[in-house]
Amino acid sequence: MRAFWSCLFVVGSLLAPGWAAAQQNAPANGLFLVAKPSLVDPNFAKTVVLVTQAEDASTVGVIVNRPSTLQLQQFLSPEFPTQNYRDPIFVGGPVMRQAIVAVYRSDAVPEAPAFHVLKGIYLTMHPDNIRKLLADPKARYRLYAGFSGWAPRQLESEFMRDGWYVLPADEASVFRDNAEGLWDELVERAMRRGPRTRK
Repeated sequence: MRAFWSCLFVVGSLLAPGWAAAQQNAPANGLFLVAKPSLVDPNFAKTVVLVTQAEDASTVGVIVNRPSTLQLQQFLSPEFPTQNYRDPIFVGGPVMRQAIVAVYRSDAVPEAPAFHVLKGIYLTMHPDNIRKLLADPKARYRLYAGFSGWAPRQLESEFMRDGWYVLPADEASVFRDNAEGLWDELVERAMRRGPRTRK
C-alpha cells in the first residue's frame, strides 16, 4: 500500500499500526477519509470515515456522520447496562452490522484490546471495554453499529479511482453533537488544501 501511505504522509499524518497496548503517548494512528462527491457507492456516499491501520496493514474505521434510530438493546445482551444510554447509535459501516463498536476517550491505556486512534482516543469492539463505558456516566464515547474495513491494497485501489479526500482526524469532529453538515465542511476544507488532498 505504498501509494496510499505516501498520500497520508502528504497530509501530515502517518498511521502507525499497533494495538493500544503500545503506550498512551503513541503517535496518532487515525485519519479522516472524506468521500468525494463523485463517490456513489451507497455504503460511503457523503461519508466521513475515521480510520486506523491494523497490524496486518488492513484499514478499519467507522463512519462518523450517519446517526440512526437503532436501539442499543437490539445489539447487546441483557447483562450490559444499556438502560441509561440515550445517544443515537451511528451506522459505522457495512461490515458486521450487528456488532457494536465504540470510539471513546481514555486517559489510561485500556486493559482490553483497542486500537489507539488519536491521543487519548481509542476504537474497540471488546465487550469489556463497552461494558465499562456503559456503566460510567462520565465516559465520553460514541457507539456504532458495524464498521468499515478494507483489506490490504483494497483502499489503495479506491484512491487510484479518486474516491476519497484524506484529512487529519480530530477529536472535536468525532464527538460533535450534530454530525449534520460535517461532510460538507470537510469537503470544503479538503478542496481548500488543494493538491495535498490528491484531487
